[in-house]
Amino acid sequence: MDRLGSFSNDPSDKPPCRGCSSYLMEPYIKCAECGPPPFFLCLQCFTRGFEYKKHQSDHTYEIMTSDFPVLDPSWTAQEEMALLEAVMDCGFGNWQDVANQMCTKTKEECEKHYMKHFINNPLFTSTLLNLKQAEEAKTADTAIPFHSTDDPPRPTFDSLLSRDMAGYMPARADFIEEFDNYAEWDLRDIDFVEDDSDILHALKMAVVDIYHSRLKERQRRKKIIRDHGLINLRKFQLMERRYPKEVQDLYETMRRFARIVGPVEHDKFIESHALEFELRREIKRLQEYRTAGITNFCSARTYDHLKKTREEERLKRTMLSEVLQYIQDSSACQQWLRRQADIDSGLSPSIPMASNSGRRSAPPLNLTGLPGTEKLNEKEKELCQMVRLVPGAYLEYKSALLNECNKQGGLRLAQARALIKIDVNKTRKIYDFLIREGYITKG
Repeated sequence: MDRLGSFSNDPSDKPPCRGCSSYLMEPYIKCAECGPPPFFLCLQCFTRGFEYKKHQSDHTYEIMTSDFPVLDPSWTAQEEMALLEAVMDCGFGNWQDVANQMCTKTKEECEKHYMKHFINNPLFTSTLLNLKQAEEAKTADTAIPFHSTDDPPRPTFDSLLSRDMAGYMPARADFIEEFDNYAEWDLRDIDFVEDDSDILHALKMAVVDIYHSRLKERQRRKKIIRDHGLINLRKFQLMERRYPKEVQDLYETMRRFARIVGPVEHDKFIESHALEFELRREIKRLQEYRTAGITNFCSARTYDHLKKTREEERLKRTMLSEVLQYIQDSSACQQWLRRQADIDSGLSPSIPMASNSGRRSAPPLNLTGLPGTEKLNEKEKELCQMVRLVPGAYLEYKSALLNECNKQGGLRLAQARALIKIDVNKTRKIYDFLIREGYITKG
């Protein structure tokens, strides 16, 4: 005979007796030879030797009961299940109500047993941890699901957070101003009446179909914005700036294709190109070492140090050639000497400005924190500082000049001045810089 628990206190949860059709009460009998379905008998029918079809009274049997310990010798399996059901019904911590529902244990016994075997049990803890890790591994490559029980932010109208989120209302999943916001206006005067002609009825149905298509387009755009995390544009831009400038340009170019693929696939595509860029840069550095005859990283560190020293010396010679152009200007000479002193003390050098006679030189523009600075190279930063031009405006002017140069096959200074409506001297410096760096060609 075996003792097997049914793990339930409600008699209606157990199958009925095959002999008298009454609900079974523990202990009861299960035939080990009949089934499926299992053949159950109460003790009264079993003692009378009840037989039915293939079941015979001399068949082997099992005694079904939950009156045996599982986790604690003083707690039966039936009491364990009763405790779990009471905690589920009354809530964790309401031990007096749990004890009242169980009737066989006190408040202290219920709390001590539950905390010991179901909360602080290392076996259960490790099992739950493995389940959690398996669930995290399963959803590692998928988007984080939004649970409806989460309390979404509710920014007030016209607040800073509301403006950052473009008027998105997470609790309603709507924008204050939707795409095609006045699509409903076309339906305000439509009224279906019985005496409409077939043509008029078909015309009204066509208007409704057009409205449905506009709603589908609105939902499609909204889904793209939510899936790709574009609601908080400032946060999205901060995440984009973690990439190098070359990858940022690729990100800007490929953004229009993000709506075709899913957000995860698009991010994997950008990350793979960022990794490719890093690998190419590292390969180029190793090839430079190989060309220089370097075979170990110790020599490579020495090579990098000497290369940095040579660059600093070249910068000093460049600054000397700059100051020689204005050697007759005492203020320019003093400015060059201050710049040289900054370099010797380890500070970043300031940009020398040619002073016009009778006019005080303006200090270089500080680019720290200005939008678009991270998209400029060192020479472009130096130009923006010298002509006191913010990076965003410079990038706009540069793009306009490049586009015009590509259309015309070349660009003259007069055409550049016609495109850029700023100070002619600044235009000349930008034009000369782009010619010198090879961005555009003279027409």
